[in-house]
Amino acid sequence: PSGAPVEVPRPVNMPLGMKDTSSQGEDEPDDDPVPGVATGEEILRHKDFADLADADAQALKRMFEALAPIASPRRSRRYRHHKTGVTDPHRSIREAMCHGGEMSHLQFRNRRERPRKLVILGDISGSMAPYTDPILRFAHAAVRRNPMHTEVFTLGTRLTRVTRELRQRDPEKALKAAGQAIPDWSGGTRLGEMLRAFLDRWGQRGMARRAIVVVFSDGWERGDPSLLGEQMARLHRLAYKVIWANPHKGHDGYQPLTGGIQAALPSIDEFVAGHSFDSYARLARLITAA
Repeated sequence: PSGAPVEVPRPVNMPLGMKDTSSQGEDEPDDDPVPGVATGEEILRHKDFADLADADAQALKRMFEALAPIASPRRSRRYRHHKTGVTDPHRSIREAMCHGGEMSHLQFRNRRERPRKLVILGDISGSMAPYTDPILRFAHAAVRRNPMHTEVFTLGTRLTRVTRELRQRDPEKALKAAGQAIPDWSGGTRLGEMLRAFLDRWGQRGMARRAIVVVFSDGWERGDPSLLGEQMARLHRLAYKVIWANPHKGHDGYQPLTGGIQAALPSIDEFVAGHSFDSYARLARLITAA
């Protein structure tokens, strides 16, 4: 009959519970979210630190607290008894002697694991001013996760060790203490001289040996680039891995043309971006997987 409702047949291959939208009018609103639309936090993850507003900076502080940049453990030369691994001949023989010389089952051993050191060297010169706060927040997250095996230094016209200040649990108090300890904010930078000072006083004595060393810098060197190249080669011989995070590398069309970067590149294992929270999250994963 003309007044009876017409039942639209369900397509054969349509699963039960799925809504058929083939007969919907164009003016009906779509309740499903539009795929590919990023949330505010996702947009913030990829935003350059230099372009952040005050509200963005507040949200970013909470995101940094969730980072966990922990260096992967390293294998020691010493062994320990284990259920699997390589055969332990001495323990196997002792076990056999306890059973009348009969070798009932083999004993095994594995290398012990020790925490690997993480050293962070942050450039706080004037050209790095928009990125110094994120650098220290990243360093604070690293120190908070592994306070006994993480060291933090700032590089400018002086070399300043701020590890003790960043061991405070509260990030705002830690950054305030670090800021009070750093005498050369937003000045020039002599990367080669500061790196030599670090290696002479701390690195050569063991702090950089078999460690993961992360350098945050744009590579603008006021001193002699050849000195930076020499000290980077020296650092590379000591460290397990050298990672250089440059904020400009995250920009389209970037080319490592500055003298400092050109001198340092041969001694860098990983050259990564350091301009956004997403790049710092990738760096944290890289440190853990190293």
